[in-house]
Amino acid sequence: MSKQKKVLVIGGSGFMGSHTADELFKRGFNVVIFDTKRAEWHNPEVELIIGDVMDQDKLLSSIDGVSYVYHFASIADIAESKLSPRATFDLNIMGLVNVLDVCIKKDVEKFVYASTMYVYSESGSFYRSSKQCAELIIESYAKEYKLNYNFLRYGSLYGPRSQKWNGLRRYVEQVVNNGKLIYKGSGKEIREYIHVADASRLSVDILDNKFVNSAITVTGHQVLNSQTLIDMIFEISGVIRNVEILGRSSEDHYETTPYKYSPKKAIKIVPDNFIDIGQGILDLVEEINDLKENKK
Repeated sequence: MSKQKKVLVIGGSGFMGSHTADELFKRGFNVVIFDTKRAEWHNPEVELIIGDVMDQDKLLSSIDGVSYVYHFASIADIAESKLSPRATFDLNIMGLVNVLDVCIKKDVEKFVYASTMYVYSESGSFYRSSKQCAELIIESYAKEYKLNYNFLRYGSLYGPRSQKWNGLRRYVEQVVNNGKLIYKGSGKEIREYIHVADASRLSVDILDNKFVNSAITVTGHQVLNSQTLIDMIFEISGVIRNVEILGRSSEDHYETTPYKYSPKKAIKIVPDNFIDIGQGILDLVEEINDLKENKK
């Protein structure tokens, strides 16, 4: 597609949002990022609008000529959502409603919402319930205003630019920086890991009309239990295995599957070519080692 198609990426300075914005730019879209801050990895060729989703006037002026809107802005850390339920619902629900109102006023072609596999689960605290609620709200807007949409239900994402609370990043940082991993879990947890680069490609692929008005499961080919993952991290890092497994500590995260609550069936798409998790862990080890060296 050409740069005649304009895309607004709300929350495009964050982890998944920034990689998706980069992928859109690579494919020739005219990309505009809307976020509360500029990221250190911001592409200077991409327009950045500093703004807040709670400011509807700023949103309204930012969406002129936009064909597609990606919405990544949310409180996505489960621990943070538990501590701040009101802030979670303010941003994840009312911020979303502000964006949807503007999309309707400006008649955008499609609204793409960053959801989560936790919508199927009983785990995930206020983060999960805010995402379940958000999907229902979007479906109601779609019905009432003929808004085209997609839900991107992301699984276990990892890779560069990940947040400090990202699971795999935390494990690698502990091993590289401390030579030891304290793991809160049973060691039996199962996840379908997907590298953020692979997830971002799929996040752009869904603009194809064949995916319109559907939920998309964005998870990886590689299904690992946490014990195997821990072994890989130590081996790839070149650190002697030193791990303390504390046992299952809470109900915040599912153990083997999120599929307990099913708001809507989803289509699962996976990349034909993908980044192997071993390579992904190696990249994280190198990134964290570089950060460690730079602090000296």
